[in-house]
Amino acid sequence: MRAMNIILLGPPGAGKGTQATRLVESRGMVQLSTGDMLRAAVKAATPVGLKAKAVMEAGELVSDEIVSGIIGEALDGLAPETGVIFDGYPRTEAQAHSLDAILSDRGRTLDHVIELEVDEDALVERITGRFTCATCGAGYHDKFKLPKVEGECDKCHGHEFKRRPDDNEETVRTRMAEYRAKTAPILPIYEARGIVSRVDGMADMDEVTTAIAAILDGAAA
Repeated sequence: MRAMNIILLGPPGAGKGTQATRLVESRGMVQLSTGDMLRAAVKAATPVGLKAKAVMEAGELVSDEIVSGIIGEALDGLAPETGVIFDGYPRTEAQAHSLDAILSDRGRTLDHVIELEVDEDALVERITGRFTCATCGAGYHDKFKLPKVEGECDKCHGHEFKRRPDDNEETVRTRMAEYRAKTAPILPIYEARGIVSRVDGMADMDEVTTAIAAILDGAAA
């Protein structure tokens, strides 16, 4: 079976991580997140990782060439039939063209670019209302998922909860603006190829999963 290679796009809080995890579990795909891969390559002291380490220690930004090298290394470690979800890459037109070359060199092609679309105001509400149990990490929400007993975790019965300091309206809107600025250069490239699909990221998680599956299985015309 031919490997399916996709880019999953969406602003922070759109549910990208959840959907990527589900694809990994249901289809045996591998999620390639550039940030995680960079750290792993540095830790493993691979040739590209050593280059990246030197750049990072000098306080400089890692170049497209290094990021492309890390993606190439990761793909070389996968079986040809293993599908890949690209997360956080490409972010520029140059990276989009690099990805074409990286995939082509390995007999792969990019099949789909799926964007989880969100309503900014609704996303602000979704993110700013999140909190977790400080003991076991169970997730809750001020509006959508309160603990069954006020002040007590459903899972471990702990009584301490915490919120991420960056889960505030200003930060969320800044992240949205950053996301739009970063994806704006690459979407037209893939739209011209007819491989961009959009899914309502504000829908129920299972509905989003079903919509993505329909795209990957060719049911979405």
